[in-house]
Amino acid sequence: MMDWQAEIEAAQARISPYVRRTPVMEVAGLGRSDAVTVKLEQTQLTGSFKVRGAFNTLLSQPVPAAGLVAASGGNHGAAVAHAGARLGHRARIFVPEMAGPTKIGLIERLGADLTVVSGAYANALEAARTYEAETGAMQIHAYDAPGTVIGQGTCMAEWEDQRLDADTVLIAVGGGGLIAGALAWLQGRRKVVAVEPEQAPTLNAALAAGAPVDVEVSGVAANALGARRIGNICLGLVQNHLGQSVLVSDDAITAAQQALWRELRQLVEPAGAAALAALMSGAYVPEPGEKVAVLICGGNIAPEPF
Repeated sequence: MMDWQAEIEAAQARISPYVRRTPVMEVAGLGRSDAVTVKLEQTQLTGSFKVRGAFNTLLSQPVPAAGLVAASGGNHGAAVAHAGARLGHRARIFVPEMAGPTKIGLIERLGADLTVVSGAYANALEAARTYEAETGAMQIHAYDAPGTVIGQGTCMAEWEDQRLDADTVLIAVGGGGLIAGALAWLQGRRKVVAVEPEQAPTLNAALAAGAPVDVEVSGVAANALGARRIGNICLGLVQNHLGQSVLVSDDAITAAQQALWRELRQLVEPAGAAALAALMSGAYVPEPGEKVAVLICGGNIAPEPF
């Protein structure tokens, strides 16, 4: 059995020269009268937490001469492109059209070879697997690989190093890499609430079925939270450690985006605001006196404001 906490501690030391220590704030006016703690992980390099998993994977195993390949809704592809360029590895990224111009443009600027495919993330993943088989490139999975999950777990480890004072942490879920890393680190020491869009209920469907199942995905956050099937690693950790799973509407996500700009002047993508949407909309209602923290996870909004 893997010692997740030891692996995450090792990853934190391994990747610290390559990633940012992202800020934490306490703010009122985000769905509660008392303060809510937020971690602004959208200020991470490439605009999301994804570089943590990318760097951990590349720094913990040899990379073949054929380089790297990844499928992504956008943020993971940008992370792999950045990490590959920083460490001197070629990277081929496959993204679906729904990734949108901001994320596609970001990957191009980071220097990766980019292929845009029709359909959704699952179609990009199929193309990436074909490329892997044909070339021998190393596949960096966006969420369902130990190196990725361990790397993402450094976000929660870092937050606790920053003296997180919360009973409950709300985290958005797509394929499940970020929340899996948090659960692996916390091991039940705090309540973790999974938040998904109503139109991309990947984890909720898996919990209902008792196993990963395919779902149809759409909505405002689909280019980041649009994995069709939850990761096996995530589901195993969820079944042991998750506190609660809730769904939020697209309208609630948009309202949370607007609140983050209005109250904090933080410009985030829909996926980045999804966890906050659960608190603001009442999809998650804390108990009296419960201290709540929210992870803001992505900032690659489209269209670019400037």
